[in-house]
Amino acid sequence: MKFITICAIIKSMSKVQEPQQNCPINFGGLTPSAADLAVCKLLRVSKVQGSAAQEEKAQRLFSIAMVISGLRCILSYVIVPFVLPALGLGVTAGVGPAVGIPVGVVALYFDVRGIRRFWIAGHKWRWQMSGIYVSVMILVSYLVIGDFVQLFR
Repeated sequence: MKFITICAIIKSMSKVQEPQQNCPINFGGLTPSAADLAVCKLLRVSKVQGSAAQEEKAQRLFSIAMVISGLRCILSYVIVPFVLPALGLGVTAGVGPAVGIPVGVVALYFDVRGIRRFWIAGHKWRWQMSGIYVSVMILVSYLVIGDFVQLFR
């Protein structure tokens, strides 16, 4: 009977498997981590195309997604409650959700596309940008849910 020590178990758990030589995921010559591969699988990124043009597309899409998310917040918290009543358009009850929900859904769509674009480009800041995107997506999702609650109340 063999006795396995805790040290042997820890040692066997710490062994990192070598990536396959034909792995399509390549981040600038670096070996992708297990987390990189998991995110690529989640986002359905089958091949990383790291190039300056791809990075530029990712940054441009980031700008578009952030503008749409910002527009949603400006509409919901500045235009509808303050500007429209100041212009004499006081009957704005129910307009907030009617505007906020579609704009929020479009913002979430572009946020997901933006995350994918950073991962497809193999961008060096893909993790940081994913964190920003996820934070914005949580905020916009919260606002869209609030709009649905207000709409059906």
